[in-house]
Amino acid sequence: MAKKYVVRLDAEERERLRPLVSAGRVAAYKRRHAAILLKADQGPEGPAWTDTRIAEALDVSVRSIESLRRRLVEEGLEACLVRKQPAWPPRAPTLDGEQEARLIALCCSAPPEGRQRWTLRLLADRLVELEVVDAISHETVRQTLKKTR
Repeated sequence: MAKKYVVRLDAEERERLRPLVSAGRVAAYKRRHAAILLKADQGPEGPAWTDTRIAEALDVSVRSIESLRRRLVEEGLEACLVRKQPAWPPRAPTLDGEQEARLIALCCSAPPEGRQRWTLRLLADRLVELEVVDAISHETVRQTLKKTR
């Protein structure tokens, strides 16, 4: 089956990748990606190894090689040599600054009738009762209080 994404490196790209493979202090993923691309090069000077042969030689999965090929063709050489930045934060924080302040004020207040102290679950339930938040986990309350100490 013909490959959809074919690696053809020019002389300049090859010269950029070779030092990464043999350099002393390079991130492991960069060294591995450079080695994969050099072995997969199907240009006139490239060895044109198969994906399975590269996978065995470099101890990586064939899927990793395929995705690196795709990334090279679609995004270019630079994208193969830098880590993809994650979208951060993955979701919005549960409590904003005002809600955190209400939690801390509640924590410093007197505990409910019949209790010696506030528990995390009591605090979470009270925040929902007071309509500070729609729903909150006791673990979120713990993490919020931990970072304020």
